[in-house]
This record gives sequence, C-alpha cells and structure tokens, in this order.
Amino acid sequence: MYSTKENVNILTALLVKEGITKAVVCPGSRNSPIVHNLCACPDIECYPVTDERSAGFIALGMTLADNEPVAVCVTSGSALLNVAPAVAEAFYQKRPLIVISADRPAQWIDQQDGQTLHQHRALEPNVRKSVTLPEPHNDEERWHCNRLVNEALNAVRLNGSGPVHINVPITEPLFDYDVLQLPDERRTVLYPAVTDDTRVYEMAADFFCGEKPMIVLGQLIPEVVGNSLEAIEELKKVAVVIQEKLADDSICPAQPIDEVLKMISDDSAYRPDHLIYIGGTIVSKRLRQFLRKCECRMSIIVNEEGNCCDTFMHATDIIQGSAEEVIGIFANETEGVEKKDFVTLWDEVFDKAKTIRETIKPRFSQLLAVKTFHEKMREEAVDGELFYGNSSAVRLGNIFSDQYIYVNRGVNGIEGSLSTAVGYAVAHQDEEDVYCVIGDLSFFYDQNALWNGALSPNLSILLLNNGGGGIFHQLPGLERSPYRDSAVAAHHTASAEGICQTHDIVYLSAHNEEELYKNLDKFFNAEEGPVLLEVFTNAEEDAQALKDYYQAF
Repeated sequence: MYSTKENVNILTALLVKEGITKAVVCPGSRNSPIVHNLCACPDIECYPVTDERSAGFIALGMTLADNEPVAVCVTSGSALLNVAPAVAEAFYQKRPLIVISADRPAQWIDQQDGQTLHQHRALEPNVRKSVTLPEPHNDEERWHCNRLVNEALNAVRLNGSGPVHINVPITEPLFDYDVLQLPDERRTVLYPAVTDDTRVYEMAADFFCGEKPMIVLGQLIPEVVGNSLEAIEELKKVAVVIQEKLADDSICPAQPIDEVLKMISDDSAYRPDHLIYIGGTIVSKRLRQFLRKCECRMSIIVNEEGNCCDTFMHATDIIQGSAEEVIGIFANETEGVEKKDFVTLWDEVFDKAKTIRETIKPRFSQLLAVKTFHEKMREEAVDGELFYGNSSAVRLGNIFSDQYIYVNRGVNGIEGSLSTAVGYAVAHQDEEDVYCVIGDLSFFYDQNALWNGALSPNLSILLLNNGGGGIFHQLPGLERSPYRDSAVAAHHTASAEGICQTHDIVYLSAHNEEELYKNLDKFFNAEEGPVLLEVFTNAEEDAQALKDYYQAF
C-alpha cells in the first residue's frame, strides 16, 4: 500500500521508471509519506541514516559504487540544509545525486511554524535543477507535477551527471496509506547531443604538431579510466601524460609529480608548448603553479558542460565532450606521430624520482604509516577499493598508492569522507573490501557515519591521528601564530577507541613502528569487521618527515 499523496506517488513511480534502486532515508514526520513509499516499493532498497549530513555523503558513496543515481530523502526545515556539503561535492565531482526533501505548505513559510523555511532553490547554485512539486488537484496540475519530476531526473544525467533537488510540499494528514499501486506515469527521455568528432580530430592533429605536448588528467571515475587504459597508453608514447591516482586505475606506482617538479625547478625545457586538461581537480598545488607559468600556444580544456574552467590560466580552446570520448579521439590521432624528445626528457626524470623514492625510509610518522600500509597491501595481495580523506591523507596516498584513489576532491572539504566510504562499502558489501585512510579531524567530524545500522564488515579504516590538523604544521609562517595549535589546527587528545566500542568495530592501535607493523598484519587479516587501526603520531614529527622526504629530491 502506498501514500494517498499524489505528488509523492507520481515521484515514486517516476523514480522506478528511471531505474533508481537505492535510497538513503532520514527520519522525520513530514517526509514520512515519501519514506513509506520508498520502503514499500519492491524496486528500491532503502538505507536508514539518522544524520542528514552523513546521509548525503553515504548516498554520494553509493553513486561511486555503481555510477548510477541514488536518492537521499530528508524531512522539512534545517534537515535539507545539512545535505548541502554533500550536494556541493556531488556537483563538482559530477555525481548523480537526487535530493528529495519534504516541505511544509507554502502558506506557512515565515509564520513561525515548526521546521519551516524557504526550501525551494535552497541548494542552488550547486544543483543542476531545482523543482518544487505542486500538490495536484486536477489533471493539469498532475501533468505539471509529472513534467517537473521528469525535468529533474533528466538533469541528473545531463552533461556528465550532477545533483538535483526535488522539493515536495505535503499537507496534513500525513499518515494515510491506502493506495494499492503506483500510477503509470509518463517518462520523458532526453537524448543529449554528441561531440563534433570531425573538429575534435582536427584539434588533435594540431595538438600533436607541438614539440612539447602534455596531457593532464584530473580526477576521473575509475570506469572512465578503466575504459581508456589502452588509449592512455597510446598517448604516453607521443605525449607527456600527468595523472595522479585520482585518474589512474592501472596497478602501478604513483607518478612522483611533486618530486619531479622539485627536481626540475624552473627549467624551461620541461614546460609544454601544447597542453590539454581533461577531468576534474588535481591535488598537486605544485603542478597547478608550474602549469600557470607555461604560456602554451595551444591550451585545451575538456569537459561535458563546455565550461571555461581555466585552471591553468592560459586556455585557448574548449571541447565540450566526455573525457572517455575525447581521450579515445586523441589516441586515434597518434598513429604515425613520432615520440618527442620532450617525452623522453620527462620519462627519464620520472624514473630517477621513482628510484629515489624507493630508497627512502621515513621516521615513524604518518608518512611511514601510509607507505607501510601500501607495502602491506601489495605483500598481502589485498584486493579492495581505496578511499582517502582530504588534506594530508590524500597527498600521502598520491605518493605511495599503486591503485586508484577515491576522494571527495570536488570541493576538498574534510566533512563526509568517512560517510562516502561507508556508502560505497554498504553498496558493495558482498563484493569487495573497502579501505579508508583518513586524518583525525576528518574522522571525528564525520564519526556519525559509523552510527549506521547498515554498516558492513567489508570496511577497514586506517586512522592517522596526530592530535589535530597536521597540514597546518607544514605551512611556512603559520608557526609564528601562538594560536596555531589551539585554534587553527584544532589540537585535541581524542581517540577512536570508545567510538569503536560503541559501534562494535574491531579496534587496533599503533604508537611506534613495531606496533605499526604488527597491527597492520592484524588489520589485513582480521577474521571479522569492520576494523579500525589508529596510528598515533606527533604533528611536528610528521611535518619533519615530509620535509626530509622532499629534500631527497
């Protein structure tokens, strides 16, 4: 049996026709007709999560698991505002997130009625589409409601995907459920335009005429990278291809990008004259600064929206197209192109940096913890997906990982990193293990991700705890502020042990190198999960270890 609310039933029916199979649902009375419908619908699996901020990121993690749209449903009032961080991340990662919010009737807004605020367009500009559904009373209003839902569901997949917001005003009574079946709603299907292949082929030919061509791959979903592996290998034969582990799904050591940039300094021989930037953000600040100094004759941006996202400040052309399609076109145009001396120059310095990296033995620090973690993964032949927190954690991952890294790099916030990993693990709990490497501030800020009845045993967390925001100890000049530790870096003495006890998570800890090696063995060979290994380090020692590392290059 379904709700008696027509707008809720129209929405539910179209979600089913769109093929939505997963919904994260949050508690509330105003959204209870929507939650009831989603739970009653045999085609949709629901995941209850109490904390709306965490719920948004858990849904985001689920979109990463299957590359399909996932709904998150919240009640009225400030509940909607709590999903804003996840929506912003989904917007900049181009993830298909469908936010469904219940709302109070319009006549009660600004009338001091409980849980009532302006919800229409509350998530703009970080959504592709915002709609507020009418409560239909006639056929024309039913048509209007159907059209708005169709518009929103089309927008979620358009131009490389993105979040949408469907706001659903619901009048009382709320708790009537006597509709036998959902209506047979008309689904309107959108067919997007395709890239102008002829012009892109011409641009590719022009690009490879350069003596110093470089291709930079920003964050890409692993399916795109996986489908493009052969094409990327072809491109590497004739151009320098720069890719962090956010855009590299091959099982090979991470490119030592920052290390090489330190080695070459301002040598103009390494500067490209033709540049193409494909994909999302890059972590390396050094790389951005280096490329902003390179005034290329041809500097191409590729994205599905056709936006002028001029990260390197010298754009000459924009290709509106998918990363996978454009990579393929450029790879096809490499036939007959000879390897440039520029490529050999970069290959040699990359090889030199990799050799130096292999010889470095860090002191006990977060650097050593992440290095040892990845060495142990290789030694144990561990097969699983990697999620990293932002800030220091992902930078360390980009040094030592030899597989693809998931990270909320759309807006680079610390919130939601753990929830995203939890969402992915829940969606794939019977298929693969998920490993989350995360800093202490990110972990404690998002600890409600573990307050989750669907938490699955395939989740393992490496918690890097140095008592605050470790990256603030790496910023030259900030040490002159007497408030750095207490206010800026948020110094603390918290531990995850009690949290693990509360949520029935296996807890391990390491305070030195010996305990690190011993408990990483237990971490990777735990008979039950979830499991968390908390590595306690000193923030000053962490900063010095990283400084020593880069001084070797």
